[in-house]
Amino acid sequence: MRSTAVTIPVIRLHGTIMSGGGQFRQPLSLASTAGVIEKAFSFKDAPAVAISVNSPGGSPVQSRLIYRRIRDLAKEKNKTVLVFVEDVAASGGYMIAVAGDEIIADPSSIVGSIGVVSAGFGFTELLEKIGVERRLHTAGRNKATLDPFSPERPEDVEHLKALQLEVHQTFIDLVKERRGRKLADSEDLFTGLFWSGISGKALGLVDHLGDMRSFLKTRYGEKTQLRLVTAPRGLFGRRLGLFGSSAGAATGEIAASAAHGLADAAMERALWARYGL
Repeated sequence: MRSTAVTIPVIRLHGTIMSGGGQFRQPLSLASTAGVIEKAFSFKDAPAVAISVNSPGGSPVQSRLIYRRIRDLAKEKNKTVLVFVEDVAASGGYMIAVAGDEIIADPSSIVGSIGVVSAGFGFTELLEKIGVERRLHTAGRNKATLDPFSPERPEDVEHLKALQLEVHQTFIDLVKERRGRKLADSEDLFTGLFWSGISGKALGLVDHLGDMRSFLKTRYGEKTQLRLVTAPRGLFGRRLGLFGSSAGAATGEIAASAAHGLADAAMERALWARYGL
């Protein structure tokens, strides 16, 4: 006798969003997530795909690429997409979340932060203090725009802000397209503010409050089974890349990844810390 239990594939999109990555860190990007997303949508009899999102954001480009891949497959495979927010779906993390036909968050989840931010440091006096002469040669008047070792120019800041406004508007349009009339009429909605799941629901950023297991069993029946979809692993337990090869194992590559990862780790830590995590 055929089982009447419904199986729902589950994927976890957890972490900061940025291209690249290495031996010791694997942030969210289209390259790192495409395989599991495709695999989840390949479950023929599943009425829906459940996506657990836990991300403070990062690259707007990678966020939109992941969002677009989910929506394209949902349309192609005729699947409902249910997104479940864990600790946070903010900024680029919320952009991915709106790929869901419904968004379910914990009452204490953090959602929103629909805005764009650029951050850096200025070291205009540091080199002189440590006795280092910097030599900068460019072809192109603006090639060294926002150079951290040069005084900040008003025209550079103006150009950056104009770029940010374009990216911000793309984000706003995407949220309005997906959430439509669900959104509350609030002047704070697209200012970069973020809210709890409770307030997010009142603002229309979230559809329901709850957790994945309880929600899916209520929606599809007590016999519903959740099937976690993960990327395949290589011979020594490393996750395989986009084309099936493991991230570089050479000693030089490992050392380079470790060194490069220090700056990225600090950036990631700052993204999580913004939301008290």
